[in-house]
Amino acid sequence: MKKHLEENKNNAIKFYKMAYEGNPKKAVELYVGEEYIQHNPLVADGKKAFISYFERMQDEYPDKKIEFVRTIAEGDLVALHTHQIWPGNEEYVTMDFFRFDDNGKIVEHWDAIQLIPETTANGNSMY
Repeated sequence: MKKHLEENKNNAIKFYKMAYEGNPKKAVELYVGEEYIQHNPLVADGKKAFISYFERMQDEYPDKKIEFVRTIAEGDLVALHTHQIWPGNEEYVTMDFFRFDDNGKIVEHWDAIQLIPETTANGNSMY
């Protein structure tokens, strides 16, 4: 079971990194199952919509960067906690959740994104 969780964690990172860095078609070919259910309200369901969205992001923002801060796996879910830097030095914290099928392929995605503030009331970082 632990090996399965580690594989899913590694595959979630590889999938997201590959798509984010400009090769979403290859990411889908390697890591996505028969269906792809999307819960981000800005992206339609399905593989083609995912590919189109990330190709557009690559065209519009080729210099964006991502760092994977934490990865957690439980059952068929993997959570990624990331730090993203976009043009103009806009920094975001994101939390992405991926559901895997029985074949170890990603079939569903949820996310939340927040602009990292310059200051916080508690003095703690977002990480």
